[in-house]
Amino acid sequence: MAETHDFLLEIGCEEMPSAPLTNAQAQLGKLVEKQLDASGLNHGRVKTLSSPRRLAVIVEDCASATDEVHETNRGPATSIAFDENGEPTKAALGFARKFGVEPHELTRRVDSDGREYLFAERVVESRQATPLLSELCENVISSLEWPNYRSQRWGSEHQSFVRPIRWIVALLGSELVPCSYADVVSGRTTRGHRVLAPGDHELDNASNYEALLESIYVLGEMRRAEVIREGIAAIEQERSGSHVDTPAKVFDEVVNLCEWPTLVVGAFDEEFLSVPHEIICESMLSHQRYFPIYDAQGQLTREFVIVSNANPAVNDTVRAGNERVVRPRLDDAKFFYEEDLKQPLEAYVERLDQVVFQERLGTVGQKAARMSELAAFVAKAVGADEAQQARSSRAALLAKADLVTQAVVEFTSQQGVMGGYYATAAGEAPEVATAISEHYRPRFAGDEPPTALEGRCVSIADKLDTVAGIFAINEPPTGSSDPYAIRRSAIGIIATLRKLPACSLDELIAQALDLYEKQGLSFDRGETQEQVRNYFAGRLAAIAREEGARPDSIEAVSAVGIIDPNEYLKRVSALEAARSENPETFDDLATAYARSSHLADRSLGVDVVPELLGEAETALLAAIDKGSENVKVSLAGANYAAALSALAELREPIDRFFADVLVMDEDTSVRENRLRLLNRFSHVFEGVADIGALARKG
Repeated sequence: MAETHDFLLEIGCEEMPSAPLTNAQAQLGKLVEKQLDASGLNHGRVKTLSSPRRLAVIVEDCASATDEVHETNRGPATSIAFDENGEPTKAALGFARKFGVEPHELTRRVDSDGREYLFAERVVESRQATPLLSELCENVISSLEWPNYRSQRWGSEHQSFVRPIRWIVALLGSELVPCSYADVVSGRTTRGHRVLAPGDHELDNASNYEALLESIYVLGEMRRAEVIREGIAAIEQERSGSHVDTPAKVFDEVVNLCEWPTLVVGAFDEEFLSVPHEIICESMLSHQRYFPIYDAQGQLTREFVIVSNANPAVNDTVRAGNERVVRPRLDDAKFFYEEDLKQPLEAYVERLDQVVFQERLGTVGQKAARMSELAAFVAKAVGADEAQQARSSRAALLAKADLVTQAVVEFTSQQGVMGGYYATAAGEAPEVATAISEHYRPRFAGDEPPTALEGRCVSIADKLDTVAGIFAINEPPTGSSDPYAIRRSAIGIIATLRKLPACSLDELIAQALDLYEKQGLSFDRGETQEQVRNYFAGRLAAIAREEGARPDSIEAVSAVGIIDPNEYLKRVSALEAARSENPETFDDLATAYARSSHLADRSLGVDVVPELLGEAETALLAAIDKGSENVKVSLAGANYAAALSALAELREPIDRFFADVLVMDEDTSVRENRLRLLNRFSHVFEGVADIGALARKG
């Protein structure tokens, strides 16, 4: 067995941006492990480490040499490996070529089955790790990909990297692994924190790498994140009940902006607390990467957290500098807000006619007008009173007005939110202001729909208008392209409708398309409506799968053609429950239904002549008529479990029918009467589910 040592590759460079650094670190470990395995070097755990100025991989217990390998491979029997003249045949030649030996080097030996075969014996000699690791280092560095970022070249070299490489450390234990990339040659010196430990620092052994880094004030990304979280927890504890807002995206970026994090608390002027906290916080988070502090009542305070990469001894200077920097940012936010308030929100609606929504679908102003009508229609469809309908219409008309305000032009993620503030300031009803502020919800999977009815109606109107319009101009989403976020909009509509009383999604789609026709858009109305409803059907099936329903249950319910979210998902749930409680009944019923559907002749109708029926047929007819009535009553009351229970009661009489009756009787009148009975049996299931789908399991 070869000796083992830790192997280190560190790529040092100018400060890398956060996103490509994270992406490259995710690639690095996989690339190294793959090449180690390909080279035949045994190794232990592969772990990575990064900071803004370095990407490193540490391989524990890497072998100093590959194992010597003795291979014996059995080939064709000698009876077919040589011709009558003793010359090797194509079988022998091909076998020799496959294993890289000459035909005369093949040996003949009797194997355990008593037959003689050709064998290729090969010894793969052990190779030293150092040259293999040299090649690995250069391959790995050149293989790192930088999506959405342009790699750089410098000097006369053609090799590139996301930032100029300044040093490379490559060690197997204490032994230097020679390699070079972009005119930088590997060594054993790394670099410390720019301020706290500047310059080169020599590493004697790869196993001491992390300890050396910490001694020169550099922490790995996991430890930096831990230090920042601990510091934030201490700040919150000092201010009993307070909360530091640390959005994941900003937090991850801050972790990658420092090597030795120190937390400092700064404060801005009291006057800025009169500005909506959303734009104050966005200004601090997106521009400065400061974390706002909220008090125990959830109100924004003047304080914010700065994560410094400087010497902790100059924290007071860091604090003062950042407080000076944040003031002009907040001055801008305050100015934009106060300027926007000089006009009522409604005054901005006219400007929407100058903003294009979509080239063929018109302006945002036209969209707002359609939304206003559609929101009122949705509200009426879900049983809202006239006041709620009016508020929904008003909120929809004003919902996009903040897009042309100065605050939203500067802080685009606050669209809707700022509209809510401006609506309140203009004296709009509280329900209208809330609906405006929440109408973009749900924004992502798992996000909650708007809280109140008016907001939900506006949210549906906004999203459905977009979905209908994009299908009307024949630009539906594809598997790889969804520029108008139609998938997200459809999922949002479904999530919101599940929070409202049942209504007809078909009617809402029709109304949305009516409004486009009213605007003068030309499109194939029937085909477009069918495409939109099919798209919603597909989303509903996907949601049912995500919620654990079986594919055949989804197929059975989908066959009925229902796209109203509440009804569709309740039907799937009821069918799943019924099958779980009584699996044999539904398996047998599915088989019988499939058989009857196969035999049935719909052209004969369902009118049965009772006088031609035998005992089993008469019993089935009675069960069908009873079941049909029970199903009708159950569906009218949206009691899908009861409807399925009524179908389950048909299992015994249909089983008896098929056991006792020859359907295809020689007497034409008898045969056709029995086929009408089967038509009548199948008809009971229509409107509930295609139970036959449960028999098509594979």
